[in-house]
Order: sequence, then structure tokens, then C-alpha cells
Amino acid sequence: MPDTNPTERGPNAALPWALGDDATSVAGLIRAGTISASEALDAAIARAQTLGARLNAICNPDPDAARAVARTIDDQLVAARRRTGEVERLCAARPFLGVPTLLKDLGTAAAGLPSTMGSRLFGKIDWKVDSELVARMRKAGFVMFARSTSPEMGISPSTEALAYGGPTRNPWNLQHSAGGSSGGAAAALAARIVPIAHATDGAGSIRIPAACCGVVGLKPSRGLVPAGPLTGEAWGGLATEHVVSLSVRDSASVLDLIAGRDVGAPYAAPAYDGAADRVRAITAGRALTGLRFAVMTRTFDGEAVDAEVAAAVEQTAHTLAGLGHFVEPAAPKAGGDEIVRPLMTVIACGAAMTIDLHLSARGRPLQDGELEATTRGALEFGRSVSGPDYMKALARLHMLTRRVARFFEGDDVDPGFDVLLMPVLAQPPAPLGRWAMTNPDFIDYRLGPEGLIRYSPFTPLANMTGQPAISLPLSMSASGLPIGVQLVGRFGADAQLLEIAAQLEAAAPWAGRIAPFAASA
Repeated sequence: MPDTNPTERGPNAALPWALGDDATSVAGLIRAGTISASEALDAAIARAQTLGARLNAICNPDPDAARAVARTIDDQLVAARRRTGEVERLCAARPFLGVPTLLKDLGTAAAGLPSTMGSRLFGKIDWKVDSELVARMRKAGFVMFARSTSPEMGISPSTEALAYGGPTRNPWNLQHSAGGSSGGAAAALAARIVPIAHATDGAGSIRIPAACCGVVGLKPSRGLVPAGPLTGEAWGGLATEHVVSLSVRDSASVLDLIAGRDVGAPYAAPAYDGAADRVRAITAGRALTGLRFAVMTRTFDGEAVDAEVAAAVEQTAHTLAGLGHFVEPAAPKAGGDEIVRPLMTVIACGAAMTIDLHLSARGRPLQDGELEATTRGALEFGRSVSGPDYMKALARLHMLTRRVARFFEGDDVDPGFDVLLMPVLAQPPAPLGRWAMTNPDFIDYRLGPEGLIRYSPFTPLANMTGQPAISLPLSMSASGLPIGVQLVGRFGADAQLLEIAAQLEAAAPWAGRIAPFAASA
């Protein structure tokens, strides 16, 4: 995505940058003095109050505190401009200085931005400290002014939490899901309320909304992004954090700034030497060829997916072959139920732990109406799981991880694969209400005959294995809904995955594809 000409402010009068601009471009406008951090923030807040309200994508705002941060940044830039080279030094240390953004409304601690967890149960959790991730994002220069909506406790691929008074809507079609659990983040990004947004992923919660809303969503390798200091791991190591973005370069640049274990982390990813420079080299024309891609256009159980989804994957495979890579049909030997059932056990136990800790702290039991039906079912199921059964679920996930790793690594006979190419979802974004959390049976909601496994069979694999995975907005349905295509890389190969994503971004650019809703303010 090329840097925006600073003189081009349109087409939306309410936005002081072009609708196609990514966070890197907005940071460049602030660095150049074309706009101030305060102007950028005020524009985001104004759009949050109009478009965000119509989408139901934003909650728990604190505009006054954010404006104070933006004013401080503006003062720093004014002072820096008095000394030669000081602006460049300041912005090199803080590459996203003044860029407005949102923090997802789950358990990521941030002083001054309370969480409701998408639930009526928790009220507003008032964090006293920043998580290490938030501290690194602030250090990078981001200005956080509100939270983005999430399904209750993040356990649905559609953001329709009753706590927010209604569903979060997709900017491409307001009657369809924005995905979940980072649905508010992806919807706000697709509506160009902010140029980038924080997100989390425990079973596809970055990649699913990215696919639904036509943006980029990377789930990093396990242990690459810090989770502390208040938690050691989330959902048995299944979950991690990053952003949804408009460009591959933004995703790579943010990962470079937040990557690295924090003190006492239970996991550590392989050594990471940065992705942003490698992505810039690809964008500048450096060749990347000869990688081996396994291609899946059916589910792990061999079931067909929507024809438009399959066609999007096949077209991507064709593009990769044209770029000089090797592509062939192949899939890890793992059943959908085999992956998802133990994963759901871990998630339900994690939800039950969080709820029970809250109930114990407040000193009174759960009341009727405090949880949605499916979350209540997850609580009851999680409470019913014994310690040995929980450990058995983890053991099954670990053994599956080793099997999948052998698929990638290969052996003396089979060279294995560098990347697995497959859909994000088996269907285009669902209509609102299809995955509302009204089913009291948590396992049936996921694995039953009409369960989520037929809509989202693909994304949990990378959470189970800890591998990096990215959703790219490479296609659109005939009805005008985005279709995401997913790449899963080898464990720790996040930079290589982002290089491939940058290749595809150049070969099949999506920067000009903007939801009409984004221009409606």
C-alpha cells in the first residue's frame, strides 16, 4: 500500500485522511505535521459516535483521557520540530505516534479502559495496571480511546452480545455478522473508524472477523506476544493477541513492536528477528519462490465448503503457483471433531474459572439473566470436567500438534510443507442471529448437527498447534460479502508468513476495496 499524498484529505470530509490509508500512512501524516494527533483522534471519536453507534462496534469510551494523551504527543512533536532530526528520531522510536486505535473488550488489562467481557455479569472491570502488551502498544505511540465489542467472554464466532443491547453489524451488509470474537475491532476497521485495532484469537477470533469484514488478521505463534503480568496463559495456551489491520505492512510492523516474551512467561516462541523489513523488501520487488504449499478446499472430514469459498482458495493457489511456488492438494490427518472437542473442553474450563473467580470475589452466586444461554452452558460443562479429564484434553491436543508438525516438517521421504492454504470459514459471513448464543448446550452449539463446526472448521487448528496463521481479504462473494483466505505457517515462521502475505497483497491488491458504509458518514 503506497504512502498517501499528504495533500489528499478526501473523500470523506469527516476524516482527515483517505479511506484507503493504513495506520502507517496515518502515522506519516502526523509525523509530517499534515494533521495533528488531536485531529486524528477527534476524527476517530466522531466516526465512533456516528458509524460506530450504527454498527454497535464500540464500548466503554474514555475520550477525555485519550485527548490528553494526544495533546501531549502534539506538544512533543512541536518541541521536536525545533531541533534538526529530532522528529525522525522520535518517530523511529515510536512508529505509530498519534495513531488512534481501540482495545478489545475482553481480559486485556489497560488502566483507564474498563472491560465488560461482553457480559452483563462482570459490570465494568476497572484495571489498575496495563498488560505488557498494552504497555508496548502505548510505547509504540498508539492512542487508545475505547474498547471494541466482543461476544460474551469471546466464545462465539459472531459478536451478538446482549450486554451491548444488540448485535455488532458487518459494514459490508448490516444484516450479516462481523465475526467474532474480535467482531467490533474488525467492523470498526472496515468502517474506517480507526486505521488499526487490537484483537485476540483463541479459536479463530482474529481471523474470522478479519475474513467477515475484509481486513487482514494475523494470529501470531504461541509465546511470541506477551500475556502478562496478570496472566500466564489464556485457555491453556490456545489464545494470543495482535491486531486487525488494513495492510500486511501494518501487521508486520506492529508485530515487530510487541513481539518478545515478558518476565515469567510460560511459553517462548522461536527466535524472532522481525518481519517489517522483509515485508518492505517483498513490496519493493524482492523475489520469494520455491515454497511448498498444501492446499485444502474441503474440511478436515472431507466435507465440501461453499463453492465461492472453495473458488477463492483455488484462485489463491493459482496465484501462488504463478509466483513460483509449489502447490498441491494435501491436508494434515486430523478430524474436525478430534480437534474441536478437546479444544472446547479447555475453553469451557477457562470460562468456568473466570466466572467462578468473579463470583467468589463479589460474594454472591450467579443470578438469572447474568449470562447468555450458551455461556451458562459452557460454565456448567466446565464445572463438570474433572482434573484428569482436563489433562486428557490437553494431552489429546498436544498429540495432535505433534502429528500436524510432522505434516509440515516432513521426513527423509516426504519434504513436508512450508504453508497450509485453506479457507477461514466454510461459508461467507453468516446472517445475524444464526450464531446468537441462545443454545444452552455449549457442546451442541459447537459440535451438534447444526453446530459451528460446519461454519468454522478450519481456524482452531492453528490455536491447537500454536502455529502462526493469517486471514487475507482476497475475494468477495457475488452478494458483496468478503471472503477470507487463510495461510498457516510453520511454528515460529511468522515473518515468512507475512512475506507470503505481502506477495499476495501485491499480486491481488485489496486496498481499494472499501465497504460503502465506510463512506456514509
